[in-house]
Amino acid sequence: SQPHLGDLTISHVTPTSVQLQWTVPEGTFDSFTVQYKDEQGQPQMVPVHGESRTVTVPNLVPSRRYKFNLYGVWGRKRLGPLSTDAVTAGQDRAQHAHHPLLSIAAPAPPVEEEPPSRPRLGDLTASHVTPTSIQLDWTVLEGTFDSFTVQYKDAQGQPQAMAVDGGSRTVTVPNLVPSRRYKFNLYGVWGRKRIGLVSTEAVTGQMILLHCVLSIATPAPLEEVESPSQPHLGELRVSHVTPNSIQLDWTIPEGTFDSFMVQYKDAQGQPQVVPVDGESRTVTVS
Repeated sequence: SQPHLGDLTISHVTPTSVQLQWTVPEGTFDSFTVQYKDEQGQPQMVPVHGESRTVTVPNLVPSRRYKFNLYGVWGRKRLGPLSTDAVTAGQDRAQHAHHPLLSIAAPAPPVEEEPPSRPRLGDLTASHVTPTSIQLDWTVLEGTFDSFTVQYKDAQGQPQAMAVDGGSRTVTVPNLVPSRRYKFNLYGVWGRKRIGLVSTEAVTGQMILLHCVLSIATPAPLEEVESPSQPHLGELRVSHVTPNSIQLDWTIPEGTFDSFMVQYKDAQGQPQVVPVDGESRTVTVS
């Protein structure tokens, strides 16, 4: 049955982040998507695993109101949204909240610290492609980033953005359209600066629909021997699917067959036939 979203609440706020929590009163989702607009008014997107019920949105601006929309992804459907507003904490309040009294301490001796070097992005590649998703991998040649941002345009040409934590070197972009070329831009965020731009393009895989017919090979006529009872086919079902193969299983409630044939049309519309021996009850079409 179709799952349902419950409530979306704000559980923790800092000057630069907001933690969101939500409930799912019924069913399960494949994943979630949190959408909001940054201080420049650009749409941002944070993907969340389907088992999670909380996420922290990073890289926000102090003392600013944000509106967050939460969508649940179930198969090819996007359900929702749930919405809530939050105001990030002020920077001054965060610094002095635990210091109501000002005390004077002896100054520490100066320490000559070398400022951290500016980090550098390496390469961005598409490592795994399905009809509805693309996995991106990247390298960091030098230094460390606070976070990353992946930007691209969806099938309607609308800009989308995904925030990724600074320790990650891979992300999967979901909810894409089959057989479509996408361009992805990756930025590194270091302090208040957006550094780099590395880009790559990838084409999502084809969504192939197989129309399968399980047919019976006609046995040779038998002379002067009582004919065996005619066998019967039971059910045909799809048991496993990958981006380029489908596994079929079937049952035989009565009798035996000499062989089977699976017929389908390929991506170019050409008919294809897969012969299967009579003792088998499964075949993988690839």
